[in-house]
Amino acid sequence: MRLGIFAACFFAIWGLVFLGVLPRGLGDSNLLWVLVLAIVVSAPLSFVLLRGQREEMSAQIVGSVDRAKSKLADNRSMEDGVREL
Repeated sequence: MRLGIFAACFFAIWGLVFLGVLPRGLGDSNLLWVLVLAIVVSAPLSFVLLRGQREEMSAQIVGSVDRAKSKLADNRSMEDGVREL
């Protein structure tokens, strides 16, 4: 999704530069200028727009870590059975 937001910003900024709304880069640096602007614009947008997904993934990871910790604690507290021959 972040890549999609970046691509949308890139094409929107490229269109604005092509139309002359935004300034062109110096010499042959037009593509670099558009890339930098797209990164600068898409970073805060993805931070805000993808907040829900980030929180969902965080909750899943916390759940997985908690389960792993409880299994590890159970394994540590389990006593080895004494085997008699």
